[in-house]
Amino acid sequence: MSLTRRISAAAVALAAVGALVAAGPGHHGGGHPGHGRPSSTVDLQLLTINDFHGNLEPPAGSSGRVTEAEPDGTTKTIDAGGVEYLASSLRTARKGHDRSLTVAAGDLVGASPLLSGLFHDEPTVEAMNRIGLDVTSVGNHEFDEGRGELLRLQNGGCHPVEGCYEPGRRFGGADYPILSANVVDEKTGRPLLAPYTIKNVKGVRVGFIGVTLKGTPNIVTASGVAGLKFLDEAETVNKYTAILRKQGVKSVVALIHEGGFPVSGNYNYACDSGGPGAGISGPIVDIAKKISPDVDALVTGHTHNAYVCTIPDPAGHPRLVTSASSFGRLYTELDMKVDKRTGDIVRTSVKGTNHVVDRVQPKAADMTALISRWNTLAAPVANRTIGYISADIARTGSTETPLGDLIADAQLAYGKTLDPTVRVALMNPGGIRTDLVYAPSGSEGPGEVTYAEGFAVQPFSNTVNLETLTGAQLVTALQQQVSGANEAAPKILQISAGLTYTLDLTKSGAARVVADSVRLDGVPVDPAADYRVAMNNFLTGGGDGFAVLAQGTAQLVGGDDLAAFAAYLTGNSTAAAPLAPPAADRVTVIR
Repeated sequence: MSLTRRISAAAVALAAVGALVAAGPGHHGGGHPGHGRPSSTVDLQLLTINDFHGNLEPPAGSSGRVTEAEPDGTTKTIDAGGVEYLASSLRTARKGHDRSLTVAAGDLVGASPLLSGLFHDEPTVEAMNRIGLDVTSVGNHEFDEGRGELLRLQNGGCHPVEGCYEPGRRFGGADYPILSANVVDEKTGRPLLAPYTIKNVKGVRVGFIGVTLKGTPNIVTASGVAGLKFLDEAETVNKYTAILRKQGVKSVVALIHEGGFPVSGNYNYACDSGGPGAGISGPIVDIAKKISPDVDALVTGHTHNAYVCTIPDPAGHPRLVTSASSFGRLYTELDMKVDKRTGDIVRTSVKGTNHVVDRVQPKAADMTALISRWNTLAAPVANRTIGYISADIARTGSTETPLGDLIADAQLAYGKTLDPTVRVALMNPGGIRTDLVYAPSGSEGPGEVTYAEGFAVQPFSNTVNLETLTGAQLVTALQQQVSGANEAAPKILQISAGLTYTLDLTKSGAARVVADSVRLDGVPVDPAADYRVAMNNFLTGGGDGFAVLAQGTAQLVGGDDLAAFAAYLTGNSTAAAPLAPPAADRVTVIR
């Protein structure tokens, strides 16, 4: 792997640590700042990933690329990801390291492309077993199919409805522990899965504590987390850190499925160039500042960003916080020394680097075989043509997106088949997982859309539901995109044709949506009138902070959202007349 792709955030961090050590008071614990020189140390390597989301095959479009900052100030784009290359990268990285562990920070499964999602992510668990994953935290998407399915992924057994997928082959479950320290049963108060694990690597004992974001119930379908309670991340990590120390485990790493937002989108951005904590914002910053100084590093995820940053711990000492983007495009390498006498990680020795999982290296043969085996099983479903497009239809954009508009239009058309009075469709942006790409990714021709590609866009198996909202409630829903729980990080609903409004980003909170600008087919929405609206069951449950959408009346549960999307593509495109990307001009944005 090219050295230009291995840029570490450690230099600035170490300089900052050195200054603090020189100026600050001593700190207990063998490897923490202020402690005297260790009598002897051994090296420890951690390789980390997060938010893999079942991307066994190289992800397509923007989901399969990373940007790299060049020495001359320019950037370049690199194709990255795919488990064949991830396995090769990790195996290469381990060479020469006597003590190495591979860990993850959640969302390894869920919202997966068809190759994994069609089989309830058994292929991904099998792949993680083979690449040597040692432990992961649970993420919010591990709850997409509910606690029973998560427990099955951990413990094994064939699917309760579909059974075993291959004669004579029973799913064995994950060889690695899935940690859920802050996810507890509402009745018993006990963690759903193990809260922590201790790994002994040639005499070095390292404790790992795994948590997911406490806001998981707000972003997962209610049925997926029924009967579960999600506790504060920092308080939970601190609780189990104390337990580990009582067991004599001094080296502790937290695997946290919550993350931050770096200043730059380049994976090799020098996060600490402005000082510790200056290059990152978001929930992980507050969490990190509350987690005990006895925790030596934080491996994070959820936001799908790439960063290697230092954030001060409660004692004011810099501590490394990392994330390796998503979809297996990067992995993080953490190198550190452990004091043999105390068993503690020497904090000042911890260095982190994000590496690209490029596609110019050799593929891992065992992963190629795994993909081939599952593709053979999936082929009858995956290769079916469902439509044609004339160009890439992107899911990305600052507010409204072409693919979001297309999906909303598909749900509006489906909704009208259930009830001709349906006027509007709303789609949550987080439910759109990848672009529709014009270039062929398999045996199909250019512009041909297969069922597998459609599945990759909408993999959640949601239903398209109908409900009645007043005009006032519809306006409130639009305002909740940018206020309340969504004010800091807006979640812009994708809207069907005919609905228009103005989004004024120079204002704050709910005022950003100009109420009297909301129109339907050119006519102002009447606050007192009723409107029949289509949306998925995640939104009708109030997901993503849209509480008002849970207040709709006359709810009707419809069919599968992917089936609605496929039917729309089939009915509105042919090879001779492919579907063009929507103009994404339904929202007028003032900046």
